[in-house]
Amino acid sequence: MLISDKSIILSSNSPRRQQLLKDLGLEFEVKTMQTDETYPENLDPVEVASFLAEKKANTFLPHLKEDQVLITADTIVIAGNSILNKPQDEKEAIEMLDLINGKTHLVITGVCIADINQKRIFKDQTEVRFSKLSDAEISYYISQFQPFDKAGAYGIQEWIGLVGIEYIKGSYYNVMGLPVNMVYQTLKANYNLVL
Repeated sequence: MLISDKSIILSSNSPRRQQLLKDLGLEFEVKTMQTDETYPENLDPVEVASFLAEKKANTFLPHLKEDQVLITADTIVIAGNSILNKPQDEKEAIEMLDLINGKTHLVITGVCIADINQKRIFKDQTEVRFSKLSDAEISYYISQFQPFDKAGAYGIQEWIGLVGIEYIKGSYYNVMGLPVNMVYQTLKANYNLVL
Protein backbone atom coordinates (compact mmCIF):
# COMPACT_ATOMS: atom_id res chain seq x y z
CA MET A 1 0.00 0.00 0.00
CA LEU A 2 1.28 3.46 -0.88
CA ILE A 3 0.25 7.06 -1.41
CA SER A 4 -0.30 7.55 -5.13
CA ASP A 5 1.69 10.75 -5.57
CA LYS A 6 4.00 10.73 -2.55
CA SER A 7 6.55 8.49 -0.85
CA ILE A 8 6.41 7.86 2.91
CA ILE A 9 9.37 8.46 5.22
CA LEU A 10 9.38 7.05 8.74
CA SER A 11 11.82 8.98 10.88
CA SER A 12 12.31 6.39 13.62
CA ASN A 13 15.00 3.85 14.52
CA SER A 14 12.43 1.81 16.46
CA PRO A 15 12.22 -1.71 15.02
CA ARG A 16 8.71 -1.99 16.47
CA ARG A 17 7.44 1.10 14.65
CA GLN A 18 9.04 -0.12 11.45
CA GLN A 19 7.42 -3.55 11.83
CA LEU A 20 4.00 -2.08 12.60
CA LEU A 21 4.08 0.06 9.45
CA LYS A 22 5.16 -3.02 7.46
CA ASP A 23 2.30 -5.00 9.01
CA LEU A 24 -0.02 -2.17 7.93
CA GLY A 25 1.12 -2.88 4.37
CA LEU A 26 2.69 0.54 3.82
CA GLU A 27 5.69 1.06 1.59
CA PHE A 28 8.11 3.47 3.27
CA GLU A 29 11.72 4.45 3.70
CA VAL A 30 13.46 4.91 7.07
CA LYS A 31 15.48 8.12 7.46
CA THR A 32 16.40 9.56 10.82
CA MET A 33 17.86 12.83 12.07
CA GLN A 34 19.28 13.56 15.50
CA THR A 35 16.82 15.62 17.55
CA ASP A 36 17.20 17.21 20.96
CA GLU A 37 14.47 15.48 22.98
CA THR A 38 14.18 18.02 25.79
CA TYR A 39 10.83 19.64 26.56
CA PRO A 40 9.64 22.52 28.76
CA GLU A 41 9.48 21.56 32.44
CA ASN A 42 6.03 23.10 32.82
CA LEU A 43 4.54 21.12 29.91
CA ASP A 44 1.58 18.93 30.87
CA PRO A 45 2.95 15.33 30.92
CA VAL A 46 0.16 14.09 28.61
CA GLU A 47 1.36 16.58 25.96
CA VAL A 48 5.06 15.62 26.07
CA ALA A 49 4.89 12.81 23.49
CA SER A 50 3.07 15.02 20.96
CA PHE A 51 5.50 17.86 21.60
CA LEU A 52 8.47 15.57 20.94
CA ALA A 53 6.89 14.00 17.84
CA GLU A 54 6.40 17.50 16.39
CA LYS A 55 9.92 18.51 17.41
CA LYS A 56 11.31 15.50 15.51
CA ALA A 57 9.25 16.49 12.47
CA ASN A 58 10.44 20.11 12.65
CA THR A 59 14.05 18.90 12.53
CA PHE A 60 13.30 16.97 9.35
CA LEU A 61 10.95 19.39 7.55
CA PRO A 62 13.63 21.63 5.98
CA HIS A 63 14.91 18.52 4.14
CA LEU A 64 11.48 17.19 3.12
CA LYS A 65 10.63 17.20 -0.60
CA GLU A 66 7.29 18.06 -2.16
CA ASP A 67 6.54 14.41 -2.99
CA GLN A 68 7.23 13.08 0.52
CA VAL A 69 5.12 12.46 3.64
CA LEU A 70 6.93 12.25 6.97
CA ILE A 71 5.88 10.20 10.01
CA THR A 72 7.49 10.85 13.39
CA ALA A 73 6.48 9.53 16.80
CA ASP A 74 7.45 9.51 20.44
CA THR A 75 6.27 7.24 23.25
CA ILE A 76 6.39 7.98 26.96
CA VAL A 77 5.23 6.18 30.07
CA ILE A 78 3.64 8.16 32.90
CA ALA A 79 3.81 6.56 36.34
CA GLY A 80 2.24 8.76 39.01
CA ASN A 81 3.85 12.15 38.38
CA SER A 82 6.96 10.75 36.70
CA ILE A 83 7.64 10.59 32.97
CA LEU A 84 9.60 7.49 32.07
CA ASN A 85 11.57 7.63 28.84
CA LYS A 86 14.27 5.13 27.87
CA PRO A 87 16.52 3.84 30.67
CA GLN A 88 20.21 4.62 30.37
CA ASP A 89 21.38 1.46 32.14
CA GLU A 90 20.32 -1.55 34.20
CA LYS A 91 20.00 0.47 37.42
CA GLU A 92 17.61 2.94 35.77
CA ALA A 93 15.63 0.11 34.15
CA ILE A 94 15.13 -1.49 37.59
CA GLU A 95 14.03 1.87 39.05
CA MET A 96 11.48 2.35 36.25
CA LEU A 97 10.05 -1.14 36.52
CA ASP A 98 9.82 -0.73 40.31
CA LEU A 99 7.69 2.41 39.72
CA ILE A 100 5.13 0.54 37.59
CA ASN A 101 5.35 -2.83 39.36
CA GLY A 102 1.95 -3.85 40.73
CA LYS A 103 0.40 -0.58 39.57
CA THR A 104 -1.43 1.08 36.69
CA HIS A 105 0.39 3.49 34.39
CA LEU A 106 -0.28 5.37 31.16
CA VAL A 107 1.48 4.92 27.84
CA ILE A 108 1.13 7.86 25.47
CA THR A 109 2.38 7.97 21.90
CA GLY A 110 2.43 11.24 20.03
CA VAL A 111 2.51 11.17 16.23
CA CYS A 112 3.18 13.85 13.63
CA ILE A 113 2.33 13.22 9.98
CA ALA A 114 3.66 16.06 7.84
CA ASP A 115 4.27 17.19 4.30
CA ILE A 116 5.70 20.51 3.11
CA ASN A 117 2.30 22.19 3.45
CA GLN A 118 0.93 21.00 6.79
CA LYS A 119 1.39 18.94 9.95
CA ARG A 120 -1.17 16.69 11.60
CA ILE A 121 -0.36 16.00 15.24
CA PHE A 122 -2.26 13.55 17.42
CA LYS A 123 -1.76 11.22 20.36
CA ASP A 124 -3.15 8.01 21.75
CA GLN A 125 -3.29 6.93 25.37
CA THR A 126 -3.42 3.43 26.85
CA GLU A 127 -3.83 2.43 30.49
CA VAL A 128 -1.70 -0.57 31.49
CA ARG A 129 -1.97 -2.57 34.72
CA PHE A 130 1.02 -4.60 35.93
CA SER A 131 0.89 -7.54 38.30
CA LYS A 132 3.35 -7.51 41.19
CA LEU A 133 6.60 -9.01 39.91
CA SER A 134 9.45 -10.22 42.09
CA ASP A 135 12.94 -8.70 42.01
CA ALA A 136 14.15 -11.93 40.39
CA GLU A 137 11.55 -11.65 37.61
CA ILE A 138 12.50 -8.03 36.92
CA SER A 139 16.23 -8.88 36.89
CA TYR A 140 15.59 -11.84 34.58
CA TYR A 141 13.67 -9.67 32.13
CA ILE A 142 16.32 -6.95 32.03
CA SER A 143 19.21 -9.41 31.60
CA GLN A 144 17.45 -11.41 28.89
CA PHE A 145 15.77 -8.62 26.91
CA GLN A 146 17.95 -5.52 27.49
CA PRO A 147 15.02 -3.06 27.31
CA PHE A 148 17.19 0.05 27.09
CA ASP A 149 15.57 1.31 23.88
CA LYS A 150 12.04 1.21 25.31
CA ALA A 151 10.07 3.86 27.17
CA GLY A 152 9.37 2.69 30.70
CA ALA A 153 11.99 -0.08 30.31
CA TYR A 154 9.65 -2.71 28.91
CA GLY A 155 8.13 -4.07 25.73
CA ILE A 156 4.53 -5.29 25.97
CA GLN A 157 5.22 -7.89 23.27
CA GLU A 158 8.09 -9.43 25.26
CA TRP A 159 8.25 -11.88 28.20
CA ILE A 160 7.41 -9.24 30.79
CA GLY A 161 4.22 -8.38 28.93
CA LEU A 162 3.19 -12.03 28.85
CA VAL A 163 3.72 -12.61 32.57
CA GLY A 164 3.18 -9.15 34.02
CA ILE A 165 0.35 -7.33 32.30
CA GLU A 166 -3.06 -7.96 33.84
CA TYR A 167 -5.01 -5.74 31.46
CA ILE A 168 -4.83 -2.78 29.14
CA LYS A 169 -7.46 -0.17 28.36
CA GLY A 170 -6.84 1.21 24.89
CA SER A 171 -4.65 0.27 21.95
CA TYR A 172 -2.13 -2.55 22.37
CA TYR A 173 -0.16 -1.20 19.38
CA ASN A 174 0.06 2.20 21.04
CA VAL A 175 1.97 0.54 23.89
CA MET A 176 4.29 -1.02 21.29
CA GLY A 177 5.04 2.49 20.06
CA LEU A 178 2.61 3.41 17.29
CA PRO A 179 -1.20 3.78 17.28
CA VAL A 180 -1.47 2.21 13.83
CA ASN A 181 -5.24 2.61 13.52
CA MET A 182 -4.94 6.37 14.01
CA VAL A 183 -1.98 6.54 11.61
CA TYR A 184 -3.89 4.62 8.95
CA GLN A 185 -7.07 6.68 9.37
CA THR A 186 -5.09 9.95 9.18
CA LEU A 187 -3.28 8.85 6.02
CA LYS A 188 -6.56 7.62 4.50
CA ALA A 189 -8.37 10.88 5.26
CA ASN A 190 -5.63 13.18 3.96
CA TYR A 191 -3.79 11.34 1.20
CA ASN A 192 -4.68 9.14 -1.72
CA LEU A 193 -3.89 5.69 -0.35
CA VAL A 194 -3.67 2.98 -3.01
CA LEU A 195 -4.42 -0.55 -1.80
